[in-house]
Amino acid sequence: MAKIILDAGHGGSDPGAVYDGRQEKDDTLALVLAIGEILAENGLEVFYTRTVDKYENPYEKAAEANASGGDYFVSIHRNSSPYPNTYSGVETLLYSAYGAAYEMAVNINEQLERVGFQNLGVNERPNLVVLRDTDMPAVLVEVGFINTVNDNWLLDSNFQETAMAIADGIMMTVWSY
Repeated sequence: MAKIILDAGHGGSDPGAVYDGRQEKDDTLALVLAIGEILAENGLEVFYTRTVDKYENPYEKAAEANASGGDYFVSIHRNSSPYPNTYSGVETLLYSAYGAAYEMAVNINEQLERVGFQNLGVNERPNLVVLRDTDMPAVLVEVGFINTVNDNWLLDSNFQETAMAIADGIMMTVWSY
């Protein structure tokens, strides 16, 4: 049975991106818990870097993931831009665009596109600690822009479908390897 490490971005004293009273740390935790429930219901083992509103730095998260013996690492975030309501869509980041991480990133983005999010693609970000320092295929999913009203509406009105889309993208990858 594959073990999926789910990381809810930010937390505790680190709210992440904030827009109009909405905090990234809250959206990511709610999504991760919903995704984890779907994965567990489908026979996958799930390990969470956090299940409550607490802060751990990215080095701690990577170390926990590695110590857990996980097979895949999925970090959930919300994007933001300097100009509200200018950008829209989902993108998935990874250390290097090859192998299982790349396949998972593509699968997740395609599934989120079906929910209605614009697919901004898969991009390499080798400087991100949770992608660089994990010993397993790792992706970081930016689930829409927190400072774009339409992306927030899409997430809020299709919350369960969004969680299912991410879970489906994960499962499609796990079951193909």
